[in-house]
Amino acid sequence: MTTGTARAPGAAVERLVPGDPRLSFDGIAGWDRGSGARLPLRMPVDRLATAMSANFSRLARTTAGVRFAVRTDATALELEVDLDPGGSPLDIRVDGILAHRWTGGPGRHRVAFPLPVTDGTPADVEVWLPHLAVTRIGAVTLRGHRHLLAAERTGRRLLVHGSSLTHCMYAAGPSETWPALVAAEHGWRLRNLGFAGEAYLDPVVARTIRDTPADLIVLELGINAYIRGAFTARSWGPAVCGFLDTVRDGHPDTPVVVLTPLSSPDRERAVNSAGLTLEGARSLTAEAVRVLQRLGDRRLHLLDGLAVAPVADAAKLYADGLHPTAEGEHVLAGRIGAELARIPPGPEAVTESDEDAPG
Repeated sequence: MTTGTARAPGAAVERLVPGDPRLSFDGIAGWDRGSGARLPLRMPVDRLATAMSANFSRLARTTAGVRFAVRTDATALELEVDLDPGGSPLDIRVDGILAHRWTGGPGRHRVAFPLPVTDGTPADVEVWLPHLAVTRIGAVTLRGHRHLLAAERTGRRLLVHGSSLTHCMYAAGPSETWPALVAAEHGWRLRNLGFAGEAYLDPVVARTIRDTPADLIVLELGINAYIRGAFTARSWGPAVCGFLDTVRDGHPDTPVVVLTPLSSPDRERAVNSAGLTLEGARSLTAEAVRVLQRLGDRRLHLLDGLAVAPVADAAKLYADGLHPTAEGEHVLAGRIGAELARIPPGPEAVTESDEDAPG
C-alpha cells in the first residue's frame, strides 16, 4: 500500500522525522527508545543480555540490511546521521541504480545529495544505512519535490543469519552485500541478522528468527563455532538441531536453508581447540540437517558451502582466505541466489507491503 502526499504545483521542502511512514523503512524490527536521532533496530534488544556478550550486543545494533525508501521527484536529499564507528559506507540508489556512496567518520553528520530526476517523474529513492556501524537517524529532508510517497514494499521476505560472511565485512557498500544483491535480483525484502564473529547458535537469535515474519530463511552456520572451538564433535550437531527446532516453532511451513561453512583453505584440515577440522564441522552441520529431514522436515534444505565457494576459487573470492572481496560478494550472490530461486515458497508466503511493518 502506498501512503503519502502528491503535492500541487510548486516545489516543496519537507523535513521528515524518523518513524514517519513515508520513509518506508525495511529490514527493521522497530526503534530504540531514545529521543532526537533514533536507532532503527534489526532485532529486538530487550533480551540481548542473555547472550552474555558485549560484542554481540553492539553488533546487534549495527544497521546491516537496514534501509528506507520514498517515491519522489525531489531534486535533493539531506540526511542527519550519527555513526559509531565511522568508515562504513552509506548507499543511495535511485530506481535501483547506485547514485551516491558516502563514507563518513564517527559522530554526527549532516550531508546533502543531489538526486537525478527526469522531467519531474517520481523515482524510488532508497537509502541503505552503513552495515558495519551503529547508525542513528535524525531528520530526512527532501527538496524540490511535488510528489512524496512511501515506496511500496512487496516480494518474498528473505531473512538471513550468520557470521561475518553474512554481515559482509569487505562489501563495497551496504547495498552490495551478497544478501542485498540476492534480494535485489529477485525482488525480495531483506532482513539481515548477520553478526561478525558472533554466530554461536545463541537462543536469543533463534527466538528472534522464530518470531520474525519470513517467507524464506537462510542460516549460514559453522565458521565461528569452528574458529573459536566453541563446540565439540559431540555438541555441535545437537546444537544445530535445537536451533533449527526453535526456528521451526514459529515457521512450521517456511523454507529454511542451512548454508554450511564456505571453504577456507588454511582451515579445512586444521584441528581446532575442540578437536574439529573445518571439514568436520561442515560434515556435522550437514548431518544435523539430514537428521531433521529424516524426522520429517520436508521444507528444510541443505546448501553445501564447499560447492558455493570451492577451495579452488578461494584465491579469487577472498580478501584474506576467509572473507569475500567486494567482487566476491557478487559471485556469492549469483551462486546462492540461483539456488534459493529454485526453492518454492511456503503455502503462506505474504507479499503485502505493510504486513510486518514495525510500529
